[in-house]
Amino acid sequence: MAITKNNAVPPARILDLSRLMSRAGKTPTGVDRVELAYLRFVLECPEPCFGLIRTSLGFVLLDRSGLSGVLARLTGALAWGPADRLARVVRNLSPERKKSESDLRRLSLARSRPMFLKRMLRKHVPNGATYFNVGHTNLTERVIWALEHGLNARIVVFVHDTIPLDFPQFQRSGSVHRFAGFLGRVEKSADLILCNSAVTKRDIERHLLKRSPSLKIAVAHLGVDLHCSQSMDNMSAPQLPLPFFLCVGTIEPRKNHALLLDIWHKMAAEMDAAEVPSLVVCGHRGWCNAEVFDRLDQSPLRDHKIFEFSNLSDGQIGRLMQTSAGLLFPSFAEGFGLPPVEATAMGVPVVCGELDVIREILQDKPIYASVTDSYAWEQAILDLARQHQEKGSADRATSTRYTPPTWDAHFNVVLKVT
Repeated sequence: MAITKNNAVPPARILDLSRLMSRAGKTPTGVDRVELAYLRFVLECPEPCFGLIRTSLGFVLLDRSGLSGVLARLTGALAWGPADRLARVVRNLSPERKKSESDLRRLSLARSRPMFLKRMLRKHVPNGATYFNVGHTNLTERVIWALEHGLNARIVVFVHDTIPLDFPQFQRSGSVHRFAGFLGRVEKSADLILCNSAVTKRDIERHLLKRSPSLKIAVAHLGVDLHCSQSMDNMSAPQLPLPFFLCVGTIEPRKNHALLLDIWHKMAAEMDAAEVPSLVVCGHRGWCNAEVFDRLDQSPLRDHKIFEFSNLSDGQIGRLMQTSAGLLFPSFAEGFGLPPVEATAMGVPVVCGELDVIREILQDKPIYASVTDSYAWEQAILDLARQHQEKGSADRATSTRYTPPTWDAHFNVVLKVT
């Protein structure tokens, strides 16, 4: 591991933004939003800050001004500029990636081909800097070597979960092997591991501590930014028949949308149509889930009892959340679980599986039901639908007593341990 030298000036911070920039133009996932929170954090701190991004044509280094420009574009305050000459000749890049990589070059402090990464870092970044990798991306042997030998950098890695190793049946081809390689590099090179919950810390220790008992691991619960979820963007939320329930997250096997489809088709078969609430699925279609995709496409309930939206903004989802009868979260495994935490903070009822991490964060606030007990889920859904029809949702956000974790608290932990 690298050893940080004592400096009179507080060490600089380098934030790896490779994952976030690779997804420019897409609706941000939970991990994307964490990386965005870290971008705001390093910009708010007085210490020198830099951004490192792996692009299709090598590495880009940003200073504070460049990071501010990226933040403005990611949040929509500024539009991405036109594709430059280099972007136009690169194949297999989306139009959004062409624009974002072009702007990165325009905003950059320096650029380098991979073989010259060490030289670029040594020239522009103070020795002893702290490198943050939040997105599980770009933590390669080349990057680690350049950081350690070029800057004597301290390496801090955020590990969001160990789900690929613990639930390989839910993963796409090759992802288990890639994650195992990533976690091995974390074990070998990280001076500090950050994680989002005590459950994730326990899982990391189960995989690594027998081989590396001296690893330093710190827990910092993720912040909940209700301003983001309740943002007043210019996009109106879809108009849906009441009452409806929301399910938020990538449509992948681990999220267990199949349970909800089973319940809705059973209710439709056994109840009067007017008594069946609506199900609103918000999320991109993921991987290894062809059967669920087919059920969504072919369902006779589609577009009148089951609705699917793949590209709603945070503001749109937040407004749907506020008017919903509840959030449904039947996931088999989570490292943290942002949607139920955000819903609870807004006073929205949550029905979720019996996950240790949800109990850690939300304690007794949700309605817990085993994901093998569809009857319990159906009864909870129907009870909440009746309550929503009787009482509505106008006052519930002010009546909740749940105070969610904040980003200020998260970064107070980060500042103490780094």
